[in-house]
Amino acid sequence: MARPSYQNRATLYAGVLMSLAIAGGCGKTEVVTVDGSSTVFLISAAVAENLHESRPDVNVVVSQSGTGGGFKKFVAREIDICDASRAISEEEKEACEVAGIDYLEFVVAFDGLAVVVNPTNDWCDKLTVDQLRMIWRKESQDVVNSWSDVNPAWPDIELKLYGPGTDSGTYDYFNEVINGDPKNSRQDYSPDENDNALVTGVAGDEGSLGYFGLGYYIENQDKLKLLAIDGGDGPVKPTVETVRNGGYQPLSRPLYIYVRKDALHKRAVREYLKYYLAHANDVAEGVGYVPVPDEIVAENRATLGKALDEGEPAA
Repeated sequence: MARPSYQNRATLYAGVLMSLAIAGGCGKTEVVTVDGSSTVFLISAAVAENLHESRPDVNVVVSQSGTGGGFKKFVAREIDICDASRAISEEEKEACEVAGIDYLEFVVAFDGLAVVVNPTNDWCDKLTVDQLRMIWRKESQDVVNSWSDVNPAWPDIELKLYGPGTDSGTYDYFNEVINGDPKNSRQDYSPDENDNALVTGVAGDEGSLGYFGLGYYIENQDKLKLLAIDGGDGPVKPTVETVRNGGYQPLSRPLYIYVRKDALHKRAVREYLKYYLAHANDVAEGVGYVPVPDEIVAENRATLGKALDEGEPAA
């Protein structure tokens, strides 16, 4: 049987997780709440679904409001776990401190940001970091409007941009490494926190250019054209191998989950985390991301084990 697409899988996860939440509400079963990055959503939701097959008493609801949106809920204690496609910011750290929230950080996978165009685009196969900056920086709004503005040899076709919304960790990361500031981005583009919507936008527009997690490109490569990015050592396309060996720069990154320590008193949270850290590599690879090395697996397990020993959570 063919593996379902990311779009279908996301719909499937939503249905499964809603069912779990309803089931949890019918009794005393605890519910684990997860929100944040749409990139990490694919891993967290797959882990939840797999765990439920063997532990139907552990119910997990996973949502995707973007990394920044997830951290806002995390600080407000509305969720137990925040999925994040970038590291927690200094401002978010301070907000956690003010709210009295201690947390654990786990690296659960690596990802490369795919820069894509419509498959009818026959003039552009690669972009330099300088060209990406020329296209996406704040100062380019109302200035760089066509492909010929980027390179005079390219056609005078309107440049239609698609990217994550401002609550997305992918938005922050891209603008940090390309434009030098996580918030330095033009705003005359089509934003969406849902990467499937970005795929649809790029696939339907001849002059389009967009960026999102590599996994979404891999699943939709028949609808998109992947560009090579030149970070200074020649053009490289993102693949599992080039992300793993560091050859795809500067658009490779770690993916995280953050867990409130005081949520560890919930048995369901503990069981979900133990299963997550034991199976994250297999799940990450299955949804198109790059597994972490053994030393990070060991660090993750040691971090959780120490927190559980120190907290002595109730059974």
